[in-house]
Amino acid sequence: MADGISRRGFLGTAAVAGGLAAAGAASGCASDTSGPKAKPSGQGPAEVFTTPTRKLKGSLTILMWSHFVPRHDTWFDKFAADWGKRVGVSVRVDHINTVDVPRRAASEIQSGHGHDLIQHIAPLSQYEPSVLDMADVAQEATRRWGQQLELCRKSSYNPNTRKFYAYCPGWAPDPGDYRKSMWQKVGLPNGPGSYDDLLRGAAEIKRTTGIPCGIGLSPETDTNMAMRALMWSFGASEQDADERVVINSDAAVAAVDFMARLWKQAETSEVFSWTPASNNQALIAGRSSYILNSISAWRTAQATNAAIGDDIFFVPALRGPKAALAAQHVIQQWIIPKYSPNADAAKEFLLHYTANFASASYYSKLYDFPGWPSLVPQLDGWLDKDPWGARPANKLALLKTAVSWSANIGYPGPSNPAVGEIFNTNVLPTMFARAARGQVTAKQAVAEASGQVNAVFANWRARKLVGG
Repeated sequence: MADGISRRGFLGTAAVAGGLAAAGAASGCASDTSGPKAKPSGQGPAEVFTTPTRKLKGSLTILMWSHFVPRHDTWFDKFAADWGKRVGVSVRVDHINTVDVPRRAASEIQSGHGHDLIQHIAPLSQYEPSVLDMADVAQEATRRWGQQLELCRKSSYNPNTRKFYAYCPGWAPDPGDYRKSMWQKVGLPNGPGSYDDLLRGAAEIKRTTGIPCGIGLSPETDTNMAMRALMWSFGASEQDADERVVINSDAAVAAVDFMARLWKQAETSEVFSWTPASNNQALIAGRSSYILNSISAWRTAQATNAAIGDDIFFVPALRGPKAALAAQHVIQQWIIPKYSPNADAAKEFLLHYTANFASASYYSKLYDFPGWPSLVPQLDGWLDKDPWGARPANKLALLKTAVSWSANIGYPGPSNPAVGEIFNTNVLPTMFARAARGQVTAKQAVAEASGQVNAVFANWRARKLVGG
């Protein structure tokens, strides 16, 4: 069948029971440039296999990001190849820098030729007209493993078209990463708990030590995430729950004004040209007191600079005047372009990958969290006692509540195609940066962005792909 595997075929499949088993010595010692090189303590998950519902053949090509925790890619590439050998499919995995994935995806979709399966870490909803509906995969995953996280569902499903434009089996939280020794000296040993704390503490740290805060103001993924977290916590958003544009608000102006003050008092001009790696690099090098990021910078510091690694701690979403919310740091977006001749193999592989998400979590050093929580029952135990050498061992325990303070891009509405375009064209980072630079007032910056956002929504609404 052209668009994937039938529900009848899915229902005839029986999953192999999973459990915990000792990981092989080779996988436990995989070469890794971003974390401890010693074997992890404890045991890795046993992998499970489900026989495909039909005989597969041919090839499967996968384009995906180069994971911020390289040990994950060492595991994934072998995992994918082993599955291919078992089912009779030649699998090729191509990893590229995450900033290059959207451009490469757009090029391949426009040309009608390229990889069968494409993965990105931010919304790809703007490609909905050009990709296959993944409803059969998402529904089968829910039948097998229970309820999908709403965060992941809203990041992959368009309620207006009732189409799963992407498949979302995993995500990564976006806590605040802070240097405990620095924040102790300004009276906040547990790090900032609110945006007021952040401004006060980060400004004092910069004044007394010269070390700035590290929240970006450039056209890149991490800035996109950070600016949305700030807006939501101040009571602002791009759209409401019914997909009506609401960005032009006093709350948005207050958020933009706050960021301008934070930059002036606690940051440097470097943040206007940062890439997604820049805040990680600054924290690891001891040149930042606080960043909004995943745990990957700390994992790198564990191996490359243990003193700094041990001094990095985490806080949940900061409290603003209205809420305490953070965007997910990574939202897995797996799409199958309509040109792919190998959709059946792609969908079967995604189910196999999802069934083994405990391994994805483990070998990403707890970076990747499951979209179907039942698949990684070990997660809370790992967060309480990190198998990869955290000091203290429960350093990541706060992430057990991450779902409660994390929101999807587009919150409180879905990650619709308009939101995807706005994210990938960096409308919000530009809004915040222009005000911080003093090029326009906060109110003018919000009004400019509102015009852009309304135009994008009008275009997609005319195509009946956005509600409101």
